[in-house]
Amino acid sequence: MIALVLEQHAEEASFLAILRDYAVGAPNYDLSHLATLDNRIDAHLDGLQVAGLKGLNLLLEQLRPAASGEVFAATVLAFRMGNSPALSSLGEHLRTSEEGERYFAAALGWLDWAVVQPWVERLLASPEPLFRRLGLAACGMHRHDPGPALLSALGNSDPSVLARAARTAGELRRRDLMQPIRLHRLHSDDALRFWSNWATAQMGDEQALPVLQQFAEQPGRYQERALHVALAWLPRETSMAWIRRMTQVPQQRRIAIKATGLFGDPVALPWLLQQMHDLPMARAAGEAFSLITGVDLALHDLERRDSPDFDAGPSDDPQDGNVAMDPDESLPWPEPTLVQGWLNKHSASLQTGSAYLLGEPFSEGACVRALSSANQRQRQVAAGLLARYIPTEAVFPVSAPAQRQKGLLRGRSV
Repeated sequence: MIALVLEQHAEEASFLAILRDYAVGAPNYDLSHLATLDNRIDAHLDGLQVAGLKGLNLLLEQLRPAASGEVFAATVLAFRMGNSPALSSLGEHLRTSEEGERYFAAALGWLDWAVVQPWVERLLASPEPLFRRLGLAACGMHRHDPGPALLSALGNSDPSVLARAARTAGELRRRDLMQPIRLHRLHSDDALRFWSNWATAQMGDEQALPVLQQFAEQPGRYQERALHVALAWLPRETSMAWIRRMTQVPQQRRIAIKATGLFGDPVALPWLLQQMHDLPMARAAGEAFSLITGVDLALHDLERRDSPDFDAGPSDDPQDGNVAMDPDESLPWPEPTLVQGWLNKHSASLQTGSAYLLGEPFSEGACVRALSSANQRQRQVAAGLLARYIPTEAVFPVSAPAQRQKGLLRGRSV
């Protein structure tokens, strides 16, 4: 009976860790949803921890090559229990598992800083790029400045260490490190080139913005991150001209829709309404419309009554080369006529030529309010904008444990 209960705890903790990885960037999760999910994860981890080595060993036995959530759960327990042999086993597993590295890092970010700090110091001093990256990732996720270790990492010869060091420096807004980071802004390694420019853009480096625009115009893992930062820091006139150019390129129409929402000018709302008639673009256009106006399409019954016959993939056909998940899967299908009716009633409250975030003019307060109540995608936007308004603070960590985020938001004016 006890073994069965432990297996259930292990299965649920691993599954929920994977779900959380999705949830932190999902349009159907907000901070309260994230808190509920975090509590569920903690409950299962506590159940495993109460069992001591039995719970930990059960997780370690599940470390297959493709393990992900299992790595997260095992890492949390190993650190909480201070179990060096288990951490060594996890370290060996990570050497052959890129996915495992990501979930090990997520566990470092999940745990309290007091628990991981002694181990992070060892990771930062490791000669192995893998462990150096993990130490830097932990510091970045906790927004903890590693001091001289960060400058040392920026002198490393491994591009992956340099990329993670640049990212951490950007998250911490270490302006004193801008020059060594800028040395890599045209590097041939995509990750290093992106994170170097992302980091210095967060420090006000205008020369980083054209490189980020290039990333934003090309599909890939950095596209939306690049778009967020570029539009947060580009001059308004430059942004407007850039978006206008992208709308003229059919292959860039989707990212142009995203950019329009981020830009925040109500003048584009009629154009977004037009895009809602095109099924492949409809949900993205609805999301952009909501980002500007603040209207919740589902809550205000502005959705289509029936979902249209549209499948963005992947299909069940093994011969189908399209394996990408539908990026709009959790977004509502807007009904253009209903959205038009809403706009007719509310357009007078939105001034063209201004910028709005969720129905409020761009401001520090609007960003903080969005961080408190908006969905995770909208909170990502708010965090990026807030970084522009408060250039001396670390970038707000919208993927951190919910209780930690709530602590950071307490005391801020909303």
